[in-house]
Amino acid sequence: MKIRLLITAFLALALAGCGSSGEAGHGHDEGDHAEEEAARGEHGGRLLQQHGTTVELAIAEDGAPPTYQAWLYRDGKPLPATSGEVDVSLVRLGNVRETHKLRAREDGRLAATTVVAEPHSFDVNVTARIQGQTLQWSFPSYEGRTVIERDVANRSGIRIAEAGPGVIADEHEVQGLLTPVEGRVAHAMARFPGPIRALRANVGDRVSAGQALASIESNLSLSQYTVTAPISGVVLSRDASVGAVAAEGAPLFEIADLSSLWVDLHVFGADATHLRPGAAVTVTRMSDGASTATTLERVLPGTATASQSTVARARIDNADGLWRPGSAVTAKVTVARQPVDLAVPLSALQTFRDWDVVFVRVGDTYEVRPVTLGRRDGTRAEVLSGLRAGDPVVVEQSYLVKADIEKSGASHDH
Repeated sequence: MKIRLLITAFLALALAGCGSSGEAGHGHDEGDHAEEEAARGEHGGRLLQQHGTTVELAIAEDGAPPTYQAWLYRDGKPLPATSGEVDVSLVRLGNVRETHKLRAREDGRLAATTVVAEPHSFDVNVTARIQGQTLQWSFPSYEGRTVIERDVANRSGIRIAEAGPGVIADEHEVQGLLTPVEGRVAHAMARFPGPIRALRANVGDRVSAGQALASIESNLSLSQYTVTAPISGVVLSRDASVGAVAAEGAPLFEIADLSSLWVDLHVFGADATHLRPGAAVTVTRMSDGASTATTLERVLPGTATASQSTVARARIDNADGLWRPGSAVTAKVTVARQPVDLAVPLSALQTFRDWDVVFVRVGDTYEVRPVTLGRRDGTRAEVLSGLRAGDPVVVEQSYLVKADIEKSGASHDH
């Protein structure tokens, strides 16, 4: 815990020292938040003044998609909306440009019909044509944006990948139990009754087919005979001791070939109806988290009596012997894989205000991108809107970028 806290503190200090500026809120000037000091009009908009003419500019969001609106003044007195027109040109991160044309409305304001997409973070250029005058203003209005120098980002583990197509898996998580494969368990038995004179194998020993396991003195012939291993495998149990009398046909050793094992997966309810032989399965050991991939071989026709579950069976390789019969495992069964046009790793996703977001990087500047998400699985999520293929997205340590933006006290002010 102490080590983790020290690492977190180091990353925070590194980001703090890189000269980042987490510009916040609509109408915040970059760096010094000069926008907070900008004059505001009676409608709450920013006042742009020149030669006695004033344009009050705001973004309306009263329950409707955000659009630009404006009011005109001459020498502090309102002008009719028909006195002029206003064009607002925006330059977003990555030199993405858009224009919003504000024209007169019957309620005395100018308004655009085009929506200002989130985030409201851009350089603003305003051109107003009022009673024969052409006036212009330019100012930055940033939110959800910060600057992190490249070497600091690299040391902090911030990694970038281009957004692109992906595959969303329909996965079912289940639990299961490892068991020996049917037909690969055998018993070494006494052929004739008599005292056991020698035992040559213990539980856990690996034996080969035909290997001598015990010597028994036959009560019938008074001569010794050898009990051998019927198959190659591992000794699971030994029900014999030297000097004890073995009965005819008594099982002395249980031997199993454990080079592969069954994984009996217990599936409950409606999930069982989705499972089909051939489905991809990832089996994970609970003891150490090691995983192996296989496929579903069959869904057993009956129901497990104790749990009332359907048993689906897969086979795993166990050449190294590290998978042990009787052990509990977890598994993900992939019943379908659906290609999608755009997907991002779950590690790229964060929340910002009430949005699901990712962060894109242009140069050393990082900015929030609200996204609409579709289907998701255990590793990735489909992106329906808010991102374009090829956008450079933060896919590792995205929470550090979020923290650097939020430390400035990001707001959403019009």
